[in-house]
Amino acid sequence: MASPLVGIIGGSALGDAFDLEDEQARFLVTPHGAPSDPPRIGKHGERTVAFLPRHGKDHRIPPHKLNHRANVWALKELGVTHILGTSSTGSLKKTIRPGTFVVPDDFVSYWDIPTYFDERVVHSTPSLDDGLRKALVTGAQDAKATVRGQGVYVQTTGPRLETRAEVAYFRTIGDVVGMTMASEATLASELGIPYAALCTVDNFANGIVDEPLTFEAIRETQRANADLTRSIVVHALGHIG
Repeated sequence: MASPLVGIIGGSALGDAFDLEDEQARFLVTPHGAPSDPPRIGKHGERTVAFLPRHGKDHRIPPHKLNHRANVWALKELGVTHILGTSSTGSLKKTIRPGTFVVPDDFVSYWDIPTYFDERVVHSTPSLDDGLRKALVTGAQDAKATVRGQGVYVQTTGPRLETRAEVAYFRTIGDVVGMTMASEATLASELGIPYAALCTVDNFANGIVDEPLTFEAIRETQRANADLTRSIVVHALGHIG
């Protein structure tokens, strides 16, 4: 049996860097346009990995401008068999503190979700892959991180953060809130590619605690989480069969 080719879609914590040996950038344009950046294929230990920075080099693409269809399709064209995403999120629960990692088992999104089926009626059922989720949870445990092995991710549109009223509602249905994961998970499901995500909790969502919410504070926590995020992903790679 061929070894899996794992695609990693790196979010804010991973940035545009992931250490690979003998890496090669693959410049390609999909039927849905160009991906955020040319994916890079290389080796990490014994594992072949294709790395794609979600927001492009220097984090230049805001969440509402991302071409998720091109990003996921580009990985498919490269022969990727599994996709791991990393996503920055805000906590909707006081018990889920910044610095925690969450591996969601479900998600909610009321906003526009991209699809590959614009021209015909196909009702797919999106899901998060249990095997990849377990790999991420085990990777987090190996890295000695604080991790929750399940939770509901609520996706909003961005780039703005959520209002207090929105957060008050979201906390009744979810555990973390972000702007990207549901789109990727849905598209991967449409293509039949197993997908799971590691969510870094970088802040409390607006109104969960009394402290003011600023983007500068979120970025500071993202930077602090970066090394541990990378370590978890590296450990998780070893648990993908």
